[in-house]
Amino acid sequence: MPAKGASTRLNPVRLQTIPHLRVRRPNQHEQNPCVTVMSTMLSCWASSGFGSENCAAIETQLKKCMDQPKSQGEKKNTINYHLMRMYPKVVGPQKRDGKLG
Repeated sequence: MPAKGASTRLNPVRLQTIPHLRVRRPNQHEQNPCVTVMSTMLSCWASSGFGSENCAAIETQLKKCMDQPKSQGEKKNTINYHLMRMYPKVVGPQKRDGKLG
């Protein structure tokens, strides 16, 4: 309960203005699983030489990894689209040419 004579009117909270709402890099790309096998194969070639029998197993493993089809299930994140769409409702009416709204 407010004290006697105190106003019961709520003061609106003023937020600092921002030019736009945006999430940085919402679409994080996953690393290709074949990268580790390829780096292992390259280091094997560097130590043993190209076409070495020691690296044959790693070469077949890399070929098997590269032959697998890519997954097409990745969807782009739409957070920035929705933030852009909702921004006018967050900011509120703006004064333009002497008119509000």
